[in-house]
Order: sequence, then structure tokens, then C-alpha cells
Amino acid sequence: MAIKEGLRPGGRSARVQESVHSAVRALLEEQDRATVTVPQIATRAGVTPSTIYRRWGDLSALLADVALARMRPDTEPADTGSLRGDLRAWAEQYLDEMSSEPGRQMLRDVQCSATPGFCATIIGGQLQTILDRYPDQPLPSVDRLINLLAAPTVFSILFSAAALEIEELHRLVEMALSQ
Repeated sequence: MAIKEGLRPGGRSARVQESVHSAVRALLEEQDRATVTVPQIATRAGVTPSTIYRRWGDLSALLADVALARMRPDTEPADTGSLRGDLRAWAEQYLDEMSSEPGRQMLRDVQCSATPGFCATIIGGQLQTILDRYPDQPLPSVDRLINLLAAPTVFSILFSAAALEIEELHRLVEMALSQ
């Protein structure tokens, strides 16, 4: 159970969420994640443990919520001037970010306790932004791009001995663009 929907943006709820998220990020930088506890987070955030349990349910849900917040992009995908270039740039950046140790841990946290479809919504939004730049071209669907670019990337990061090579990623872009 991630943070409850329907909370007012801003106000006390937003301040509590930001304080708890900041506490989690700080503690994860200072110590091994296996030693992080809800009481530590609550103390650091200036809230009671019951506040955390009431809003997130358990530590894994809180870690997933923090990971999901970090996965939201800060900027639009790079605009290289071509659909192929934009998709390559996006796929390379996604591979680079997610195959780092923090990226791998984010994927694991989200995998363990996330709202179904939320990650696909984030990734789909980025890919749709790219597609919207090229309305006069034949375009693959967002689902095709997720299945041919994001899914193999995530699978290789989480379940293979090595992440995808850039050349393979470029082949996947070509496959996604072939109609």
C-alpha cells in the first residue's frame, strides 16, 4: 500500500510525506538498508512510528513509495531532433540510471511493493512525450516501446549477470521502429 490517494496537495500531509521521504533517503545514505527501521525514520522525520504505519503500512511500502518518487523524471526526455535519436537517448539514459546500484535498488523496492502499473505510467509518459514531437511520422505505440525497450532493460538489470550492451539497446530501438 503506497501513500493513500486523495490527500490534499500541500499542507501538513505533503510536509509529513516530504519529511519522511527525506529521512529515508538520508538514512539509506548513512547506513546499510537492512539496518534501517521505522522508528529510526520516524525519529529523523519528527513523526511517530504510528504515522508511518498508518500512511504506508510497513517499511517495504515506504521504501517503494520513496523509490517511486525518485523514479519520476525531473525533466523531459532529450530532444535530439529525430525520433530514433530521442529513443536512443532515452533508452541509454534509462539503462545507465537503472543499472547503477541505486537504480537497481529502486527497481527492487518498486518490484516488491508498488501500485500495479505505476512504473509503466511514468515510463509511458516519457515515451509519449517523445512520440508527440513527431506527429507526421509513423509511430510505434507506447506499449510497443515499453515491451521492446524498457522491459528487456529491466529484466537484464534484475535477472541477468550483466546489463544490456548499448549495441543491443540500439538494435531494440530499431526493432521498435520497424513497423
